[in-house]
Amino acid sequence: MLNSGKGFQRPMTVRELLQNAATKIDARDASILLAHTMGGRDRAWMLAHGDDSLDETTQSAFDTLLERRVAGEPLQYLTGVQEFYGLKLHVTPAVLIPRPETELLVEQVELWATQFHDERTLEIADVGTGSGAIAIALATHVAGVNLSAVDISPAAIEVASENALRLGCARKVSFYELDLLTDVEAHRFDAIVSNPPYVPSGDAAEMQQEVVEHEPHTALFAGEDGLEIYRRLIPQARRVLKPHGLLAMEFGYGQKDALAEMLSGWKHVRFIEDYAGIPRHVLAQRP
Repeated sequence: MLNSGKGFQRPMTVRELLQNAATKIDARDASILLAHTMGGRDRAWMLAHGDDSLDETTQSAFDTLLERRVAGEPLQYLTGVQEFYGLKLHVTPAVLIPRPETELLVEQVELWATQFHDERTLEIADVGTGSGAIAIALATHVAGVNLSAVDISPAAIEVASENALRLGCARKVSFYELDLLTDVEAHRFDAIVSNPPYVPSGDAAEMQQEVVEHEPHTALFAGEDGLEIYRRLIPQARRVLKPHGLLAMEFGYGQKDALAEMLSGWKHVRFIEDYAGIPRHVLAQRP
């Protein structure tokens, strides 16, 4: 049970603690929180040791995390971990939690990069890197690539840099604290990829409070129509991309037509749907 301020209750077993927690939060979330509290024990271990009693320190630590989850704090911020493209990324409230849909964007860029296999090293920019998810995934899965990952938030750059170092790709990814592609006019990139803020500011009231109250607003909202960043990024990308270079971006619900218009002067514009069949990503080549 949750601590009520009356001191530690009798020792509970693993099974009892999970059953109690599952009345307050999702059972899977409860298992993940307990595994995290116990230093990474997996589900198989917890099933096999369901009758084991927990010590006071572990039970108290779990109760604290449970209270925070009941209050709506995202699971990923409580554990500090989010899996993305097969990688375990460290996440904090300074960065947006990477979503599965964004893996489709990485997949498309990886497929594009295969045509240059063994020919030359590709220069790719990840704009609005956040936790470093896109840049690190590409650096891990694409052999001949150098990544320049930029973000306006110094706290995000710190998280992303730590992730790159821990996941063994720090030599392939360089991080810069920049406002989009400002001050990179001298560079030329083969590809620019971005999952920018794209939520209209007026949508906050309709969104999950877990997201609005805990994830960074600078990584979520982009003006009244959510298109503020694209209006700046697309012209910047056109200036710094090499001829026929790739621009790959994620966007929000209902924004396809506006982006198609913004990219009307580009070549081979192609829209990709997410798992729900909603247009979510756009690929285009610089003329």
